[in-house]
Amino acid sequence: MIFILNDLYAMDELIVELKTEIIKVLNLEGMTPDDIADDSELFGEGLGLDSIDALELIVLLEKNYGIKLKDPAQGKEIFKSVHVMAEFIQANRTK
Repeated sequence: MIFILNDLYAMDELIVELKTEIIKVLNLEGMTPDDIADDSELFGEGLGLDSIDALELIVLLEKNYGIKLKDPAQGKEIFKSVHVMAEFIQANRTK
């Protein structure tokens, strides 16, 4: 039970950290982590990110979490939402 609570707490921290980094890296001025819903789409109708932003997110994964995508097409699923990104990072991070 304690491990589950620790995992949930760690996930919540990772999600806030990730939102903060996305705002910083993509220069989303005037936004705060609270402005980004955990399960909101990052592309399309959600945050409205584009392919250039996707490249920035790939660099963010590698630089901050030691995750190198083997296939850039993976990004489509990984970058679905902040929550999906956080789950992927938690399972694959090397940093």
